[in-house]
This record gives sequence, structure tokens and C-alpha cells, in this order.
Amino acid sequence: MFKTRYFLLIIVIAAQFVLGCSTNPVTGKQELSLLSSNQEINIGEKNYGSYRQAQGGDYYLDPSLQSYVSGVGAKLAQVSDAPNLPYEFVVLNNSMPNAWALPGGKIAINRGLLAYLEDEAQLAAVLAHEIVHAAARHGASQMTRGALTNLGLIAIGAGIEGKTNTQLYDAASQVGIAAWMSKYGRDDELESDYYGMEYMVRAGYDPQGAVELQKAFVALNKGSQPDFVNALFASHPPSQKRLEANQVHAKNYPSGRRYRQRYLNAIAQVIKDQPAYDFAKQAHEKLRKKQPKEALRDLDKAVLAQNNEFSFWLMRGYAWAMLGNNKNAELAFTTSIIKNPAHYRAYLERGILLYDQGQREKGISDIKRSHAILPTAKGSYYLGEQEMAMKNYARAKSYYSEASNSPGKFRELAQQKMMVADQNLNPKKYIQAKVVIVEPAQVGIKLTNLGTVPIHNIQIWISNGQTTQNILWHKNINSKKSAIIRSQFKVGVSSLSDQLFQVGVTNAVIAP
Repeated sequence: MFKTRYFLLIIVIAAQFVLGCSTNPVTGKQELSLLSSNQEINIGEKNYGSYRQAQGGDYYLDPSLQSYVSGVGAKLAQVSDAPNLPYEFVVLNNSMPNAWALPGGKIAINRGLLAYLEDEAQLAAVLAHEIVHAAARHGASQMTRGALTNLGLIAIGAGIEGKTNTQLYDAASQVGIAAWMSKYGRDDELESDYYGMEYMVRAGYDPQGAVELQKAFVALNKGSQPDFVNALFASHPPSQKRLEANQVHAKNYPSGRRYRQRYLNAIAQVIKDQPAYDFAKQAHEKLRKKQPKEALRDLDKAVLAQNNEFSFWLMRGYAWAMLGNNKNAELAFTTSIIKNPAHYRAYLERGILLYDQGQREKGISDIKRSHAILPTAKGSYYLGEQEMAMKNYARAKSYYSEASNSPGKFRELAQQKMMVADQNLNPKKYIQAKVVIVEPAQVGIKLTNLGTVPIHNIQIWISNGQTTQNILWHKNINSKKSAIIRSQFKVGVSSLSDQLFQVGVTNAVIAP
């Protein structure tokens, strides 16, 4: 029987693999994928905005830079093997030197990486590399591997019988965010390097730009530069092998255009503002060390150099709040919102500041606005608190559930509060009833409150198979406490096991 079942599972899995195969648009190879192209595009579109928000938001101080990068990206996308993807290119307001691609051609490059590059050919090397990740559907491959692992499909014995296409897609999309932003495999990186250089050449760029970039990254990696190790290298690990492969591949192509001056003109504002961001970086480190006064001095210098950067004012709000000056903190958060009303963070921090000061209505209004832009564990927790105070327990439970699914300090708190909300919705679920013997040889019921808040007005029934007795317990049973109620049934202690006693809870009320 086991051998038969084992064989059938192999057949089922093999069939799924065949059904899930798709052609890699870049290499032409047949590859396993649980996601169609449209599903992959939908996942990218769904997550693009939230990912941009979570990583600093769009760079807005120089709109012409956004247009410039989009233009370079579009030129490369047109000569790619998947030119019809709905590509988007955006510069993020983030000092970490990084770039990434979501499924479906949603690509971002950080301001910090632009400041590091030397010319347009190097920019083209970065963007072309990310375009290949999207065009070759590396994200879908990552998600497929993650989904199969989560579903236990890597182990033959787990099987996938009964799994619908929708279930497989849901599993893939759920693990997708972790998968596509995790470290790419060696083959994916080499593939992106190889075809990215080809796209560069098709668009007229010098392939040496990619070689130079890889050479610099390898040197930085050896030097353990923290910013790079923690950012770009986390998802795009450099290696001597990749450098050598790029050097060999570049020899097959003629030299192309570099567009150095055009690039320097495009990033002029970024370079001009770099001292301001350096001051802000120092301030961030001092805030981390709980040195708000020192942080404010650095932030004064940052604001003096670039008054329109919203994140500087956001950090000033943190510093003032840390000093207990709520008035200045609120003013700083408000200024941050004025500078960049499209970002979620200042709304959230101002809302929490007001809420904790007792201005709950104004605070919740800000938190809701922040939540509409980017849901966060912190925001979900506070929204849960407000709904709890209004006795909207179902909505409170939903918000707490959102917060409990995210790592961080609010996770455990949210889990506790979620139980409280659930207990208010269904208190009897948290009352455990067990048949016990009480003196003299009398059947009783031991009631235990498994929840976190007191419960009273508990209605219980107990039956011996012939007669049912209903009992109402009016007193409070505190959290994690027990109480014993006598019933009318009497038995010998030795004969308790012979009795067919059943007990249940029909009602319970949260104590005021």
C-alpha cells in the first residue's frame, strides 16, 4: 500500500511540475513556475507602492532626476527580451546604496547608489541587471521555490493532492516578498550579469561600465563596507567569479557610450545635498544611542543645508519627543508632513504623539491616514486600541491580528490584546468546565478562566445521561483562576468513572 501511494504521489507531483512549467523569456529554457505572467505582474503592482514607502519613499527634491532615470530604464527595457512588461523605474529617498526589482518590472534604485556611480553606463549596468531579474522571472522562481517548501512539496511524502491552482498561487504570493528580496541564487546573478550586459550593448552603452561596477563592489566587499554589505550585497552578493565572467563577456563587445557629464548633471542635486545627509546619518546614530540633544545639533546643520528634506524634520520630531518636549515634537512632525505629504511616517508619529497625550480623535485621524498609505504593526496596534475602547471587539481583533503578524515590540502586546478582544467576543470559549468530585461524594463542576479578563454570569449544564441540570454562576472568575460549583448529582467516589457525566458552557459575560 505504501509503495503504491508513494508512486502515485510521484506521478501527481510530476504532473504538477509539467503543468507549472513556463518558458524563461530571456534564456528560452523551460522552468517550473506556479505563477502565470499576469499573476506575477499583479504581485509586483500590489507591492510596489508599499515597498517604496517602507524604504524611504520616492525622491522628490529633484523631479528631473526621476525622469532621467526612468528614461535610461525605458531605453534598456525596450531592447530587453520582455519589452512588453509594465516597467516602472523610481529613485528612492534612501541613502543606502541599493537597487531592486519586483516581479513584473517594478524597479527601484536608491539615491545612495546614484551618488556612488560615476556615469550613465554604470547606471545602465545597474538597471539592466534589475531588468533581467524581472524579464527572466527570477522573482517567480524564488516564490515558487518558497511556496513548494512552505507547502511541503519538496518532500515527496507531503504530496500536493487536493491543492488547487488558486491555493498554489496564494502560497507563492505569500512567500513572495521574502523570496524576491532575499539573496538571489548564484545562477540568477550570473544570468542577470550576462544578459544585462547584452541589454547595455543593445542600447549603445559601454559594457566596461558593468565590469568597473562589479570590480568596485568586489573591492568594497573585501573591505567590509557596512552600508554595502547590509544593503546592495544582501540581495546581490558580489564575487570574484562574477567579476571574471563579466570581464570575459565584455571582450565580445565593442566599446560604447559612457555619458559621464550627462550623468553628473542629472545627479547634481544629490551630490549637493550629500553633506546634509551625512549630518542626518550622524544624528540617526546619536538618536540610536539615546542622545537627542546631540542629534538635534546635527539635524540643525542638515536642515540648514537642505531645508526641504522631510526626513530631517521627522528625525527632529523623534529627538524632541525623546526630550519630552511634545509641543516641539508635534511641530516637527507637522513640518515633515508639509514637506512631503505623500509619506506615511510623520502622520503615524504625530498621531501616536497626540493619542498618548489624550487627543485621541486627532491622533487616530493621523494614524488612519498613515495606515491608508502603508499599514504598519505600530499603526495597527493603536487602531486596535481605539476600537477596543469603543467596544468594537471584532474590528479591534482584526487590527491586533495585523500587528501580531509583524516582527517587533508590538507583536507580543498585540497577541495579548487580540486574546482580550476575542474573549469579549466569545467569553464562553475561555471557560473550561470539568466534572470533579466534591464532598460529600457529590459531583461538581470546576470552572477555569483561561483568558486574561474576569468573567461572570456563566451558564453551565451538566448531565448524567438521563437528567440535565442547568446552573448559573453569578460571581466573577478572574483570569487564570478556578471555581468549583456543586451539582445535584451524588455518586460514590469509586463509581465516578462509571457515570456518563457531560458538562458544557452555554453563556458567559465579561465582568465590568
